[in-house]
Amino acid sequence: MLIAQLSDLHVAENGLAYGQAPSTQALANAVAYLNALVPAPDVVLVSGDIADHGLDGEYAQAASLLGRLKARFLPIPGNHDNRARLRAAFAPQSSLQAAHPDAPVRYVDDTLPLRLVGLDSTRPGQHGGGLTPQDLDWLEQVLAEGRPTLLFMHHPPFTVGIGNMDADGFTRAAPLQDLLGRFPNVARLCCGHMHRPVVRAFGGTLACIAPSTSLQLALDLTPDAPSRFMLEPGGLALHYLACPDRDPAGLVTHFGLIPGCGHSFPGPFPFYGVTR
Repeated sequence: MLIAQLSDLHVAENGLAYGQAPSTQALANAVAYLNALVPAPDVVLVSGDIADHGLDGEYAQAASLLGRLKARFLPIPGNHDNRARLRAAFAPQSSLQAAHPDAPVRYVDDTLPLRLVGLDSTRPGQHGGGLTPQDLDWLEQVLAEGRPTLLFMHHPPFTVGIGNMDADGFTRAAPLQDLLGRFPNVARLCCGHMHRPVVRAFGGTLACIAPSTSLQLALDLTPDAPSRFMLEPGGLALHYLACPDRDPAGLVTHFGLIPGCGHSFPGPFPFYGVTR
């Protein structure tokens, strides 16, 4: 079983996120990459910041490009997104429907042997993330059913050493950590937001942050580092489970780079081991 994860697409109406990064073309490159991948992904998680400014035109472009995926995809919002507009753009995704268009986006997908649970970590009008008591109560009920589960949301519930991003914080990170620690059936917590590949133990499971498809934050771990990004290659995460029926906890995560937008990676070339 292969679960692909795209994050922080930042699709912009003029094609350039922050006036610099060719984010729309980068998403097209990511879709083409996944469609050519062998083995093919069973599903694609899209972990937030789909639009750069939450505009209808940006969602129209994103929906058109993501609609080219051979695999089905599961989107959740990030802090750049607008819940109502996201729901309208991806209306065929029944999992996104709610009594009110501005309600938090959270859902369970039981199509695969590994249950996929999408959480909405956005706080409208704020850059940082968090979960509400209602979110935690809902999640506890879902996890109590005992199925092997992968959780995905936009914001990571921990700091990563990039000061300008860490400063925004995550509301109720400690209760979430305690909750996950009580449920060994959580195989992975998948996030975005940080525009870098990051891994950390959290609440008895492994938390993985996927890089952005279009632009990466400058890797500057000094406490007072300014907020800056680099036009590094776009990336993605691939979560691979060789034996979902016999070993649902054996999930392996790979991070990869996406060719295009001026980036090319010669190869593959034969790789010979050395015996000493």
